[in-house]
Amino acid sequence: MISVPKGTKDVLPQDSYKWQFIERTAERVAKTFGAQEIRTPTFEHTEVFLRGVGETTDIVNKEMYTFLDKGGRSITLKPEGTAGVARAFVDNGLINGALPGKIYYLTQCFRYERPQAGRLREFHQFGIEFLGASDANIDAEVILLASTFLKEVGISNVTLYINSIGCKECRKKYQQALIEYLSKNIDELCPLCKDRLAKNPLRVLDCKNEDCKKITANAPKILDYICDDCSAHFNKVQKLLKLANVPFKVDAGIVRGLDYYTRTVFEFVSENIGAQGTVCGGGRYDGLIAELGGNDVPGIGFAVGIERILMLLENTGVEIAKKDGIKVYFAPMGEQAEEKAFELCTKLREKGIASDFDHMGRGIKAQFKYADKIGAEYVAVIGSDEIANGSLKLKRMADGQERMVKFDDLINEQL
Repeated sequence: MISVPKGTKDVLPQDSYKWQFIERTAERVAKTFGAQEIRTPTFEHTEVFLRGVGETTDIVNKEMYTFLDKGGRSITLKPEGTAGVARAFVDNGLINGALPGKIYYLTQCFRYERPQAGRLREFHQFGIEFLGASDANIDAEVILLASTFLKEVGISNVTLYINSIGCKECRKKYQQALIEYLSKNIDELCPLCKDRLAKNPLRVLDCKNEDCKKITANAPKILDYICDDCSAHFNKVQKLLKLANVPFKVDAGIVRGLDYYTRTVFEFVSENIGAQGTVCGGGRYDGLIAELGGNDVPGIGFAVGIERILMLLENTGVEIAKKDGIKVYFAPMGEQAEEKAFELCTKLREKGIASDFDHMGRGIKAQFKYADKIGAEYVAVIGSDEIANGSLKLKRMADGQERMVKFDDLINEQL
């Protein structure tokens, strides 16, 4: 038997309704904020992620699925959604359209890492990218959108942490102070962070190694180094979040793991999904579009892992109601009854009412068991008496209540 590849997972029919609930909620909330859907390719030229995500990040260094195609071109399965959206924004001339461009997506992503709870090699994201506006009010709006989505799917036990990592200019001063501090403690850093110190010192702040975390706990804080403009921007974000009644905590240790971030960064964190508790993360990336060959267009966004959302809902006992099941199941007895069941199913389906009938030649008792397994709301037996009378008995499975309905009236019946 051939098993599913390590780090991937089948979504089975009995569970797909949960995914559909998350996806429909994401689409509905995104549209209330004026966002429109984009669908980008599953793979991109590797350069998109080298230039966008950053060559010093863990994603690029260790986690990307990269290969040469038959034309010798370097291709990468997308490890995240933002860089591909930014590429599409430039490539398709959206940069010259109405701004801000408000975009959402539901997509598969791929990272080669050790599979664990809520973190697979193939995973799915709901993402938001608002492109073209530099004002802090759109930062607050994106964070509010994320908060609204989490509430709408039933998640309330999360904490929002926000920070500003400044612009390129004020971050240079901070990086110098950080390098000086970390250099004094370099012997206690993990091997990866020793390498990061030389290439991208901010990544050290993102390390999950306990020894590194002890060192960075006393490191200089970036909020002490941001310029007046960045400070004013961050203060406005906080003011607007308070106006929207979105609770938050300022955490100067948040830098996010990708090189394209500037100014506002944020994470929604839960204590109910293990050590890696980030449910949603995002931030501003004002230089990304220019890095990919476009004009200097600012942007901000976030991504939510759908697997992590589902795991959090399960861990906190939130149940997703199962909807859109079979409304009427017909249990025919004999060939003529089967034809009538087929006819009635066809009429109900034309009206958008989900219905089904026996395809396996089961007996009546077995048909009722099957109808119960598939969650049919009503069952109607059709035999010679029903055909002769032109009517059938609808039985509601939840409580056993029965009522007689004529064949011709069935499509108008309140089900």
